[in-house]
Amino acid sequence: MSGKRIGRALTALGAAALATVLAAGVAPAAATASGGVGAPGIGDPYYPDYGNGGYRISHYDLDLDYQPGNDHLAGTATLTGAATQYLTRFDLDFALTTDAVTVNGRRARFERSGDHELVLTPARALHAGQRMVIRVRYHGIPSTVVAEGFTSWMRTDDGAVAANEPEVSWWWYPSNDHPLDKASFAVDVTVPTGYQAISNGILAGTHPAGPGTTRWRWRESRPMATYLTVLAVGHYDLDTSTDAHGRPVIEAYDQGLSAAQARNARASVGLTASVIDWESSVFGPYPFDALGGIVPNYEAGFALEDQTRPMYGLDFFESADDPYVVVHENAHQWFGDSVSVHHWSDIWLNEGFAGYAEWLYSEHVGAGSALSVALADYDAHPADDPLWSVKAGDPGAQHQFSAAVYDRGAMTLQALRNVVGDRMFFTILRTWASKHRYGNGSIPQFEWLAERLSGRDLSRLFDTWLFTTGKPPRSAFHLPAGTAMPAGTPASLPQLRRTHALLAGH
Repeated sequence: MSGKRIGRALTALGAAALATVLAAGVAPAAATASGGVGAPGIGDPYYPDYGNGGYRISHYDLDLDYQPGNDHLAGTATLTGAATQYLTRFDLDFALTTDAVTVNGRRARFERSGDHELVLTPARALHAGQRMVIRVRYHGIPSTVVAEGFTSWMRTDDGAVAANEPEVSWWWYPSNDHPLDKASFAVDVTVPTGYQAISNGILAGTHPAGPGTTRWRWRESRPMATYLTVLAVGHYDLDTSTDAHGRPVIEAYDQGLSAAQARNARASVGLTASVIDWESSVFGPYPFDALGGIVPNYEAGFALEDQTRPMYGLDFFESADDPYVVVHENAHQWFGDSVSVHHWSDIWLNEGFAGYAEWLYSEHVGAGSALSVALADYDAHPADDPLWSVKAGDPGAQHQFSAAVYDRGAMTLQALRNVVGDRMFFTILRTWASKHRYGNGSIPQFEWLAERLSGRDLSRLFDTWLFTTGKPPRSAFHLPAGTAMPAGTPASLPQLRRTHALLAGH
């Protein structure tokens, strides 16, 4: 997710429902609505009812109690933000059972609309710019709650994992669920003593919370999109250390992994600190204060770039180690997490960039240059391959995590590198990561930046690779005159293709 992999674990029902909506040509909801009513969507063309209009959230404070035995979650979420318009009514994205709501200390009326819209009517209207504190008390058994045809709450043998893209918060806290509204987080989770509860950011401590229970306290002070929040509860071994910069490194490995699985996982996720150091030398300073990863005993079918603490499905480590998925997910810390998409149609800025980071890593470790990987991957996909039937720059919601976004998206960056040269190419990447740090970016903004810095008209390049179906001619790589064509298959290609197949949900 940015997931490379699949972010959305759609059931057939969910996929069919989504296809019906798209076929009907439903227009995106406006980000604001008249008459003091906040819009039920933030304005995303792919997901018209994701996020909400009329307000912004700056901080989430979650106080949770989870019982692994029966998968029961109870919580109180306190959302602090401000109205952006006059509001008599507004929505939150949420799917569990709501027990009570207050807005600015006064009891608010609430009702459900659809399967993930919680509609609130505060006792007093809010004025544009007014501070708002929303407190929601709730409960439920998340694994049994279906919204949009699926659940993002994965039940494990001894607990659960909440991780998915582009939606996950609905199953464990109410939110304004879109990357355009990023916030800081405080997550306190009470679980039976002997269990571990892992989330994003820095571990602020653990302490007894009552007879037989322990509270785990996590803090993420940097702006974070809601889909990048993660919660994993179970029996985990925590490998803790600090990196060369004094930042905490927390890696969590489910105790249920077999010896071989644990060995493969540690050989991969254990590279996180060194991977972050290398990626910092390529993309610029690491944007966060902590790092690590989570490996549950669960074949999720994907990995996800949860901010500071990616979640890796066990699939990646069943038969061997996989350093490339660790490179991919941590590249997202720059491209996807720190710089988030403006709309979900901009997903190439996440997945194409993280995919290309894998090719750069192949180059870094001497397993094949990024150019040799790009050309070998290009040659491996004939003209009638589905890879060429999807526009990587606007794949549509139903193909948001298709191979085209990953592989063809990475080829786009190799073509750009060939045109502008190494020095300018890496200047563009670093400038993008710096200019939009902790914010959002769109594909047109990236194109503008690349053209401005390079002094070149790159419109034809981007149109060919991102917005035209069909296999581009080899000349579209714009190989510099005299380029020696790489011979043979890069040593990294078989592993890269396996990793990308898992990431793209194949």
